Amino acid sequence: MSAPERISPRGVTPPEPSGPSEPPGPPGAPEPSELLALGELTVRGRVREASNAVLYCTVEYEGHSVACVYKPVAGERPLWDFPDGTLAQREVAAYELSEATGWGLVPPTVLRDGPYGQGMCQLWIEPATGEDGDGAPELLALVDGDEPGPGWKAVAFAEVDEGRTALLVHADDERLRRLAVLDAVINNGDRKGGHLLPTADGQIYAIDHGVTFNADDKLRTLLWGWAGEPLPDEALTVLRRLADRLADGDPLTARLAELITEAEIAALRARIAALLRSGRHPKPSGQWPAIPWPPV
Repeated sequence: MSAPERISPRGVTPPEPSGPSEPPGPPGAPEPSELLALGELTVRGRVREASNAVLYCTVEYEGHSVACVYKPVAGERPLWDFPDGTLAQREVAAYELSEATGWGLVPPTVLRDGPYGQGMCQLWIEPATGEDGDGAPELLALVDGDEPGPGWKAVAFAEVDEGRTALLVHADDERLRRLAVLDAVINNGDRKGGHLLPTADGQIYAIDHGVTFNADDKLRTLLWGWAGEPLPDEALTVLRRLADRLADGDPLTARLAELITEAEIAALRARIAALLRSGRHPKPSGQWPAIPWPPV
């Protein structure tokens, strides 16, 4: 096809969210993480097509209210290759790493008790759809031909109908490139198109980080367009800062130790060190499928 295909936004069962709920909040409002951690959590609906329980909620605290996602640990399906900890803990760990980079790629996320027990609570981000002229960017597309074209990076060929293939591409966008670096650091095993949420104010948020931080190489992503290319200077600076922050005794290390195992922290340090040694975006290992399925 000649025109890009937009990845559909997430669907939820009624009631639908009333509008965007994004940082920063209104003047005088608590910090999003404080509101999420301390507010009264009320379940309003359930996100469809999720493999684990994902509940759409509101949280209220000191007269302020925001929409959020609550994923109770009780609703998680066990994964044989992630035997330690919980998906909720890894979601929070991904937020902590994102904050440490200074890039703010993951919405505020906390671990807290809720109506169905302990779980992850994350600020709801309403993605821009572009339907009303709000300027939502195209991030992923299927295009005809063998070349991605200006402004795009090639990922792989995909079969779109019987006997015909198209080239899967993603935007050559510095925000996505930062996310590709973060995914390599946290060893994201499931970076799908539906996990990318562009907002009307020009931010791109990333969600669904339950299968991250494995001690074994699990990187599977749609953001392979920079594979093998030199890392930007900005990324190298961030990686050096992360390496320093992950020293024994640093508050970031102490926080991660509450969420993931010692072996996973050691593997995290090793991944950062390897990226700094190579100075390049990683390439697929070739030992397993490098692109998650389904890709959306």
